[in-house]
Amino acid sequence: MRDLPTGTLTLLFTDVEGSTSLLRAHGSAYAELLAEHRRLLRDACARHGGIEVDTQGDAFFMVFRAAGDAAAAAREGQLALVPTPVRVRMGLHTGEPLVTDEGYVGLDVHHAARVAACGHGGQIVVSAATRALLGDIVDVVELGEHRLKDLGAPERLFQLGDGAFAPLRTLDATNLPLASSPLVGRERELADVLALLTNGSREVTVTGPGGTGKTRFALQVAAELVGTFRDGVFWVPLAALAKPELVEPEIAQALGARDSLAGFMQGKELLLLLDNFEHVLEAATTVGALLANAGGLRVLATSRSPLRLSGEREYPLDPLPPVDSAMLFVERARAIGREITADETVAAICRRLDGLPLAVELAAARTKLLTPETLLERLDRALPLLTGGARDGPARQRTLRTTIAWSYDLLDEEGRLLFARLSVFAGGFPLEAAEAVCDAELETLATLVDASLLKSIGDDRFLLLETVREFAAELLADADEPAPLRGRHARFFAALAEEAYAGRFEHEVEWASRLERDHDDLRAALDWLAASGDGDGAMRLAGALGWFWLSHAHLAEGARRIETALGGAASGERARARAQTSAGQLMGRLGEVERGRAHLDQALAAWKRLGDDAERANGLDELGWLVFYVSGDEAGALAAFEQSLDLKRRVGDTRGETRALGGVCQVLVALGEVERAEALSGELLELARAQADPRAEHFAHHFLADCALIAGRCELAEDRYRRSLEAALPLGDVLETSFELQGVAMAWAGLGRPERALVLAASVEAHWESLGTSPSVRFWDELLERYVGDARARLGTESDALWTEGRALGFDDAVQLALDTARPDEADPAV
Repeated sequence: MRDLPTGTLTLLFTDVEGSTSLLRAHGSAYAELLAEHRRLLRDACARHGGIEVDTQGDAFFMVFRAAGDAAAAAREGQLALVPTPVRVRMGLHTGEPLVTDEGYVGLDVHHAARVAACGHGGQIVVSAATRALLGDIVDVVELGEHRLKDLGAPERLFQLGDGAFAPLRTLDATNLPLASSPLVGRERELADVLALLTNGSREVTVTGPGGTGKTRFALQVAAELVGTFRDGVFWVPLAALAKPELVEPEIAQALGARDSLAGFMQGKELLLLLDNFEHVLEAATTVGALLANAGGLRVLATSRSPLRLSGEREYPLDPLPPVDSAMLFVERARAIGREITADETVAAICRRLDGLPLAVELAAARTKLLTPETLLERLDRALPLLTGGARDGPARQRTLRTTIAWSYDLLDEEGRLLFARLSVFAGGFPLEAAEAVCDAELETLATLVDASLLKSIGDDRFLLLETVREFAAELLADADEPAPLRGRHARFFAALAEEAYAGRFEHEVEWASRLERDHDDLRAALDWLAASGDGDGAMRLAGALGWFWLSHAHLAEGARRIETALGGAASGERARARAQTSAGQLMGRLGEVERGRAHLDQALAAWKRLGDDAERANGLDELGWLVFYVSGDEAGALAAFEQSLDLKRRVGDTRGETRALGGVCQVLVALGEVERAEALSGELLELARAQADPRAEHFAHHFLADCALIAGRCELAEDRYRRSLEAALPLGDVLETSFELQGVAMAWAGLGRPERALVLAASVEAHWESLGTSPSVRFWDELLERYVGDARARLGTESDALWTEGRALGFDDAVQLALDTARPDEADPAV
């Protein structure tokens, strides 16, 4: 977090007026003028204790601890600019902005920017809050009450100095309603829609599910455009209309058109905001006719469904991102007198509510009675809790339930049935699953997307927001088909897991990625199978997922689920053997040596009885890694890998052969047989590339890097570990990725970069703790002590601070740190 002052501060915003005209008039000299303007303003602010927060283009954002200092800096800056052709508008406002890693945020920041934006070049506009702190400064001129473009109530504004300027650029005559509170966030979205409406788009429809704040957002867009349309900006609320044919007279009334609306609009330049169009969609043809007959008309509509007009630009309004939703929660809580900070509890509340502005506001209102911690505990079922919205808001927005019901009631029977059925999915789901489980038809899915009840998330996948899914689940619970539907759901995802298991070696990356996307539904399927008494089905599914849980480091969860499934199953020797193989490998990575070994021994005995040499060979691979990683038994590991290699060659499993060969290479590295290990790893790399096997290629690079590091060739080791890291990333295997980071750290230490080495190694340590594991291999631990341990010893007391810094470094950032180092120009002779 930046070291910025907190508490009551006076904010100064500046902006160059007519920058485009200046550029045209002065050409290449404009850059020098802009630089001189920056120097003069910075000097003036610095002399009065100003702190520069942000600079964007030709605009400044400064803060001052005292309002008088801010006023003095602004006046001095304006005087310094008089001899130049640059004219700057300035605004001062005093408040208590929130400090984040990115700087200041909050409503006071927006307010100060609005005050500055309404002025003119050479003018200093002051808010009432700042004026009250300036005391007896005599040259302050009252400018009267004005509505700023935040749509709040009129505010009394002032001007420093007695200069003569045009009227302030505030909201002129318009019927835009007052807003109860300023808009939070949405800066990018505002810029997008403003660009659409000012760059040729004549009809823009803002769509989104109930509660995303479409109306408040669109009102802000309209407010920004006041003054740019010669004949005004007009808001036409449609929510109360019962019939589509009432839309045209409602528009006429808002505009004051007494006769023909089409005739009235001829030659006019205006913007119509048609708010809440979803229940009168048949009136879209009326809007189309108005657009066709009035070339100066622009239409901004809000609707849960697009209008389907020629030339329409649909703009889906997504829920708020985490930072903005947390800020909204804090601001709304403060409005009812509850001082709350945007901590992890607030972030968790906002995540649970999908970042829906209405849901966040309703939850913030509950902080009058509940602490955020208690509120979070009670959000297991959000809909009953989120009631009691503002009495002056529309009835359909006073609870989240009625907001969602508003959209649901507009569906036909087929749409309502599918909507309820889709709640069976626990997360995002693919089209094929919706078709197979819910008998979904594409046209009906499109209807739900258009109604903003279902979200299309790309790659033929869909998502119900959690709050929407809860509403749909209540509907499903009242129907007669929950159990059969959940059974179909479980069978679909069990079949998916089996298909992934069969293709896990040949297409590991693709299948692991697919299972990760569907992990929530796979969990739900497991839970349903166990709860419905199908213990054997749960064991089969858990056994099929073991390799995935290992690959993507869901170690503790995977081990727990498999052991639970094994305990609940009654029969099925093959399925049990597979589940025990998976349990053994997961237990081994978690350090549960005895339990892991027991599972693997039983599985290997079963595969031998069943005569399945392919699965027995896979089990031997897992046994080899377990005794190597955990027990440090290189001889036992080598025997297991060699036996696996022999079986795989006998059954013709060429891809499996490379996996067993990788195990052999690893043991040779650990035994210090570097020459033999390097030669065999080179062969492994050729085989992996020939078979397009990314995991085997990753292993080959890693073993080659180990050989270089053991020999003290640290520059070559760094390059090889980085190649191995790049090969490991697509696998999604965070354990293997973490080993590569340790390898890079050791190479850096050997290359005389101990500071970076310690930061990287410490990040891995913290990441392992978060996974609940701590792999330990004798030869690897010795290498870590040789390089990283030596680096800590050489740096002495400084190493503790570096280690702390590294533990705070996110894992993804650590990966990027390792990849950012330039690779040597020369090619690796071994590869």
